Amino acid sequence: MLWLLVLTSPWLGGSVPVIPDSSPGRELVGIVGGCDVSARRYPWQVSLRFYRMDHGLWQHSCGGSLIHAQWVLTAAHCVEPEDLEAGAFRVQVGQLRLYDHDQLHRVAEIIRHPKFNASLSAEGGADIALLRLEDPLTLSEDVNLVSLPAASLRVPWRKMCWVTGWGDIADDVPLPPPYRLQEVAVPIVGNKECNYHYQNSSDSHGQIIKGDMLCAGSEGRDSCQMDSGGPLVCRWNCTWIQVGIVSWGQGCGHRDFPGVYTRVMSYVSWICRHVPLFLEP
Repeated sequence: MLWLLVLTSPWLGGSVPVIPDSSPGRELVGIVGGCDVSARRYPWQVSLRFYRMDHGLWQHSCGGSLIHAQWVLTAAHCVEPEDLEAGAFRVQVGQLRLYDHDQLHRVAEIIRHPKFNASLSAEGGADIALLRLEDPLTLSEDVNLVSLPAASLRVPWRKMCWVTGWGDIADDVPLPPPYRLQEVAVPIVGNKECNYHYQNSSDSHGQIIKGDMLCAGSEGRDSCQMDSGGPLVCRWNCTWIQVGIVSWGQGCGHRDFPGVYTRVMSYVSWICRHVPLFLEP
């Protein structure tokens, strides 16, 4: 089962999102083989919310990361369709357990990458978006920023990095209450190897894993449904650097099918055109 497209299933009036179903196809992604996160370990993790009228709840739909006191980095497919306004979303920060004393923040502006193709969704590349919050957040030990990489950064094959989220813990197995944030270490997989595996399972003879994508994961260690938009971070010189955005993949934790992430290094200059960042070396 591929993880993605389902968030962009039919919308009622273009305002109320539809919860992804579990039918075969490409859908959103969560954490497989993970552990509960201890307090303050990932203070940049955010939960992106849509309002569900049938549940009367701002429901978690995607992850994201805080890169500035007023800006969130996420996946473009998380904020589809394109005509959906910023007011349809809320952001929750500083939370380990979903819905635990929510203090939601309004989104004032959505900036989707202009090369993101909604008809191709994440598999077409440029699966990246910025959300500007109405008001800047007060930073603390619980709410803080993740560092972005230099555009020239190369992530070595087999380097262990970490992905976090509130998604499914296996195919079609939701994270149980109390919905505590999960983390799992995943090895980086080279694009050539990753493309080989995905091509073998596809009718396409073209390049499936594009240059702006990054693969990570192994059997039993992966992201899964409902983690799209969340951060993949690696540690360099005692600093956590976000190198990827959860984007798409085939199944959850399946052998030979690592998760596919948006390669943040490919979009640092685009991010900096919109967000006043001071990059780490």
